[in-house]
Amino acid sequence: MSILLLVLLLVIVGVFFAFKSNKIEMPAYSVIKKYGAVEIRQYPNMVVAQTMLLQSTQDQKMSAGFRTIAGYIFGGNERNQKIAMTAPVVMKMGDSASMYFMMPKEYTSTQLPKPNSNNVEIVNEQARVLAVIRFGGFSSEMKIEKYKNKLAAIISENNLKTTGPYMYMGYNAPWDVTNRRNEVAIEVVNVN
Repeated sequence: MSILLLVLLLVIVGVFFAFKSNKIEMPAYSVIKKYGAVEIRQYPNMVVAQTMLLQSTQDQKMSAGFRTIAGYIFGGNERNQKIAMTAPVVMKMGDSASMYFMMPKEYTSTQLPKPNSNNVEIVNEQARVLAVIRFGGFSSEMKIEKYKNKLAAIISENNLKTTGPYMYMGYNAPWDVTNRRNEVAIEVVNVN
């Protein structure tokens, strides 16, 4: 077995156990309003590890983005430091697509090790309000588009003003079969 194959296997096992833990940290948001299936959530400031997504299809973007950031948190940084996995993994959609993992709240951006990859950037995300719709099962481009359209219709019906791109938020490891949680979100600037 080659060293590369062994390293890949260790990364996969590490990701598996990171996602299987019940202690996965998630952002502490508060629901400030509901419009049917849509929650309006207030999110706090967060530090994230982010990468730009240049591939053509959504599946390619998600796969490449996940590998890039997972490399950083599994020791691909100046200290070879492992950083705890968090959820969700967030993909900002649109022309300049990106993906990020929230960093554990114990870190500030200056406390995190510098990424070895020039494709990973540590970013401070400001507090914001998101309109979020949730769906189960496995995600696909078609399902994400379907829920993006549902979210857009509810936003329009309630005269909410949005800013920035739509986001896909995935909470599960690829091999989780049951109780899958997926969300589509967009930032809102007014709540009625």
